[in-house]
Amino acid sequence: MNKIEHIGIAVKNLDVSNGIYERLLGVSSYKQEEVESEGVKTSFFQSGPNKIELLEAIREDSPIAKFIEKRGEGIHHIAFDVEDIVVEMERLRGEGFILLNEKPKKGADNKWVAFLHPKETNGVLIELCQDVK
Repeated sequence: MNKIEHIGIAVKNLDVSNGIYERLLGVSSYKQEEVESEGVKTSFFQSGPNKIELLEAIREDSPIAKFIEKRGEGIHHIAFDVEDIVVEMERLRGEGFILLNEKPKKGADNKWVAFLHPKETNGVLIELCQDVK
């Protein structure tokens, strides 16, 4: 794993939260998009080398809607940048981690993504990210 790629934050209202993070970070969101497969709208902020992804549910059955219902708004996941997501997934399976994805899938911000089960990582949902070439 190369570095923390971003921190994902589950929010109830993306428009309201965009305003909060614009004031907090002093920058505007550089990208907003919908990821239908995950049932979310996302908004990305860059502050120095750090990225924040805000996630709002667009369906009641989305993982973000379920997360907010159970835990409320807050940090949802930490994403790590990897060179080769398939190799990293195989390595982590070999180390005994449970992956929530059999293979990488297309995520937000032009990334291939896969997730590790939080039961194996002290309750933290871990996302692996690789740039789509």
